[in-house]
Amino acid sequence: MGIPGIWWVDLQIDGVKRGHLSQQPASRVPHPGSVIAASFTSPVDALYLGAIFDPIFTVSYPNTRKVRRVSLLRAVVQALGSVQLGPSPQATARDKDMTDLRALLAAYPDRVIVVFPECSTTNGKGVLPFSPSLLAAPASTKIFPVSMRYAPPDITTPIPGAWVSFLWKLLSRPTHCIRVRMAEGVTNTASEKSEHVGPAVPASPSGETSDVTPDEQLVLDRVAEALARLGRNRRVGLTLKDKSAFVEAWKKSRKSR
Repeated sequence: MGIPGIWWVDLQIDGVKRGHLSQQPASRVPHPGSVIAASFTSPVDALYLGAIFDPIFTVSYPNTRKVRRVSLLRAVVQALGSVQLGPSPQATARDKDMTDLRALLAAYPDRVIVVFPECSTTNGKGVLPFSPSLLAAPASTKIFPVSMRYAPPDITTPIPGAWVSFLWKLLSRPTHCIRVRMAEGVTNTASEKSEHVGPAVPASPSGETSDVTPDEQLVLDRVAEALARLGRNRRVGLTLKDKSAFVEAWKKSRKSR
């Protein structure tokens, strides 16, 4: 990460005074068997998380609790990829590519799982509606909201395909700072209730569901509110369909100039 000039990382854990990070128990930060619900603004997000936690990366989609496991490189590329409203037909056809958090945590108990619940990048000024993929986490699993912001903020990539612009801004400055904020772990209390009373929402074999129970929505809201607070921004109602339409309109306006 030093090659592109990312030399300074300002890390702070919510509720912990500066200089006291080393005194915190391991359970206070993301650890093997836990989930990171990360903000998604730049290809650098995955690079930082990969360097610090060596995690399993996933891609989330709206309206499904399934995720797709991807490599670090694919997670970086995803930050500048097109808006995806659902998994590709190729991924859907290969069952091994689509899974859920419960299965991943069982298969990799010694790794951290990274989820980008907004499903697409933003400019760092708002939190998009969440995918329900986090709801597949067991009740005993800690979900850590992690917000990453950049100074200067010009290496965010809310517009797909802007590789040239991103690389130029990244490499043309001598240094960049990452401001990382971690909240206390959140547990999926809705999963705990369903384990006692049975599944509240039937899911199709593909994991698709358009329904989220009130208890499940509270879990998503807690994580989203934590990300918004850590990033000092607000939650917005911009869906991926809205973003896709905006990107198309933006591209047409540029071509007409």
